[in-house]
Amino acid sequence: MEQLVILGVLVQEREKHALTLQNIFSKYGCCIKTRLGLNELDIPDTGSAGLILLELMGDREECLRLENEILALDDVKVRKMAF
Repeated sequence: MEQLVILGVLVQEREKHALTLQNIFSKYGCCIKTRLGLNELDIPDTGSAGLILLELMGDREECLRLENEILALDDVKVRKMAF
C-alpha cells in the first residue's frame, strides 16, 4: 500500500458488535498495522458507542475487503483518511 490509510470506525452498540468486529479484525489482521480503541465517548445519542482507529497496511484489495465487511454492519459508521 503506497499511501497511509486510517479508518475510523464508530460503533453505536459496542456490546452488540464486539464479537463480529473482533472476528473481522482477526480475519484481516495482516492489513492492520495499528489499532486504537476509544470507549465511553461523550457523544449525544450514541449509547454505549466506541470509536476504533485502524492504520492499514499491505495489499490494497485486502484492505478494501476489510473496509467493506465493516461497512456491511448495522449501527457502524466508517470514515476513511488517506494521505
